[in-house]
Amino acid sequence: MVSGTGTSGSHHVPARHAQLGEFLRAQRARLQPGDVGLVPYGDPARRRTPGLRREEVAELSGVGVTWYTWLEQGREVAASRQVIDALARTLRLDPDQHRHLRFLAGLAEPEDAEPEADRSRLQRLVDAVMPSPARVYDAGFDYLVWNRAYVLVRDDPLALPPERRNLLWMMFTENANRMRMAHWERAARAVVSQVRDAVGRRPDDPRLAALASELSATSPDFRRWWSEYPVRRFRPATITVRHPRAGPIELEVFQLRPVEYPNLLMVVQAPATPVAAGRIAAVLAAGRIG
Repeated sequence: MVSGTGTSGSHHVPARHAQLGEFLRAQRARLQPGDVGLVPYGDPARRRTPGLRREEVAELSGVGVTWYTWLEQGREVAASRQVIDALARTLRLDPDQHRHLRFLAGLAEPEDAEPEADRSRLQRLVDAVMPSPARVYDAGFDYLVWNRAYVLVRDDPLALPPERRNLLWMMFTENANRMRMAHWERAARAVVSQVRDAVGRRPDDPRLAALASELSATSPDFRRWWSEYPVRRFRPATITVRHPRAGPIELEVFQLRPVEYPNLLMVVQAPATPVAAGRIAAVLAAGRIG
């Protein structure tokens, strides 16, 4: 059960500096003066700037207004770790957002290139974790391999068009998947946050840029959440799948990265309860989704 082609596109990813400016503007817009200990001047309702002003961020961070403006405009200006850390404190960034800001500022090591994945080896890996549904995505979130439990409990990637055998296309354009997930919005927002983090770590990856552009044009939900610039790495989670034959199945989500392929992502969804394990067993025994 191995998929074929990957997501392609002719779009070029925005330069790292442009992404840095976009991220800073989004974070500034979500804060109000009171959030950072400032006393608002005048009527807050008449402030023309959503969130903090550039001048306020610059003053609180100990940097020049002109320099900070250039940073938000995406100009190629250098920033030290101390300055970036000061901006992170001013903007009240959490650890994931702070790490993302450092990547965008060029203060983190780029990810190394890795050899082409051995799909037969990866297929044996996902088959070994049966009966838990499992699959492996490449660096662009395209499906590489998946096991039988994933097909019968969750989705069959082969049912998708080859150019859309991708986590984001499945999440945002497949209505059947949306209906099966008890808390679809929460899961979809988490995916957007993780992809934003990935784009920050690989700002020159044209596949990710094309994916974001095409989905923004196709899915209003994706477009709205992407514009909010969420950044959050994976957190342990339990999801509920409404299986058409077995009923609700609770699955505990694990994300793993093979040491030899650190850019690949393996997702395992283990039954969260004995009831869930029994329902998965019944689905596998029946051998069909519905």
